Amino acid sequence: MSSCGAPEQGNALPAGVDPGKEVVLDGKVTSGGAPVGGAFVRLLDGTGEFTAEVVSSAEGDFRFFAAPGEWTVRALHRSGNGEAKVSAAGPGLHQVAVSVG
Repeated sequence: MSSCGAPEQGNALPAGVDPGKEVVLDGKVTSGGAPVGGAFVRLLDGTGEFTAEVVSSAEGDFRFFAAPGEWTVRALHRSGNGEAKVSAAGPGLHQVAVSVG
């Protein structure tokens, strides 16, 4: 676990998480199709306000637990930056792909 208290990033959902009841934004940071670890991944709300940040795992994975709504996921890495828009109208596992470069 990181010092900021962010949950461990990885493929499997943590025990006790029910994507039928929660909004889960689950994704991967890539560059040229290859996973990018160590990227700072930021979650911005529908007005562009910063909400949360995690660091992508060695495999490029990241995850946010959010409220329903419109979100922007922005990845910042030394190899480049990228972002993706996500519309999460309700509970479920919402996949997000962010390409940097």
